[in-house]
Amino acid sequence: MSNVFTIGFYVNAVGEVSARLKFVATLAAVGLAIVLGVLDYLTGREWAISAFYLLPTCLAGWMAGRSAGLAVGALCAGVWFLSDVFGGPAYQHALIPVWNAIMLFVFFFVVVWLLTAFRSSHYYLEQTVERRTAALRAEIEERKRLEHAKRQAERLALVGAMAAKVAHEIRNPLGSVSLNLDLIGEELNILPNSDARSDECRVLLREMRSQVVRIHEVLQEYLRFGRMPKSERAALSLKGLLEEKLNFLQPLLDEKHVQLRKTFDPDLPPVHADPEQLWEAFLNLIRNAVEAMPDGGNLTINTKKNGTAALVYISDNGRGMTDEEARNLFVPFFTTKSDGTGLGLAHTQQIINEHGGKIDCTTSPGKGSTFAIQLPLAVEA
Repeated sequence: MSNVFTIGFYVNAVGEVSARLKFVATLAAVGLAIVLGVLDYLTGREWAISAFYLLPTCLAGWMAGRSAGLAVGALCAGVWFLSDVFGGPAYQHALIPVWNAIMLFVFFFVVVWLLTAFRSSHYYLEQTVERRTAALRAEIEERKRLEHAKRQAERLALVGAMAAKVAHEIRNPLGSVSLNLDLIGEELNILPNSDARSDECRVLLREMRSQVVRIHEVLQEYLRFGRMPKSERAALSLKGLLEEKLNFLQPLLDEKHVQLRKTFDPDLPPVHADPEQLWEAFLNLIRNAVEAMPDGGNLTINTKKNGTAALVYISDNGRGMTDEEARNLFVPFFTTKSDGTGLGLAHTQQIINEHGGKIDCTTSPGKGSTFAIQLPLAVEA
């Protein structure tokens, strides 16, 4: 019963009943009008069912539209006229049944007109409410995004202040440690005899140097994230940038058994961007994609135009991400890598946002991830 009810009141996106349902409703209204006419004729007005002719008329008008409602109203008036002529009482004048039928049709005409006008107003009001609700949802989402961006900016400002403090406190001592390690290495190299103990010292020295280099790299990443240099933006061809940079990256992809698939829109207008910063953002995403495919796979990079924006898609068919990883994807310091700082994707988002763009990610565990970067086209485009 609930399915019949649902089908009976189904309307499409523009608020109009489907063509099939209109046809069915019209047939039902015609059948009901004929049944009422037969009952009216057989009972000889004893049941006074004339008012029930409104049922098929209203059904057709509401479900099938004004034209169908008027047609069924005319049919009801005709059926009533025939049943009145052949089964009703005799009138003093032969035109009285005709006049009554005409008045009945006029009444049906007014009812159908008002009913369909009400239905149109109802659907218009419903669509207006839906549009305004959608606009309100979009505004709420935009406010959430702006609030999130504000919190992100506050975190970035805090990271910048921390990075400056850390750099000031660590850089000089770190340089001193590195210099002393070099001096120790030189002393070991001039020893006359090489024994097991000196070899062990050299191994330890190399390990200490590698850890110093690691600290220096982390420090540089914090500084780069906290104090992004001023961008030198100009009209930039994404196709030219990606073609040039990916050629240099090809040996690394071959080494990792990653097959590169690229489709660049040749008619894509230039974007207004800093090539080095933009490539840094793309490179972060490409590195993450390669790391997500330790046994090799497919790396797909596509570009296309979308209105006044350029879209860049970077996809892999690697391990994908869990819901928690996807939720915290751009949160600073969140990382699943044992040696990661959690600033790579946050820095990528920072670069894209600085260029007036957006970055989103869709991912599925075991199937891979796709990053979509949207960048505004250059003004002259």
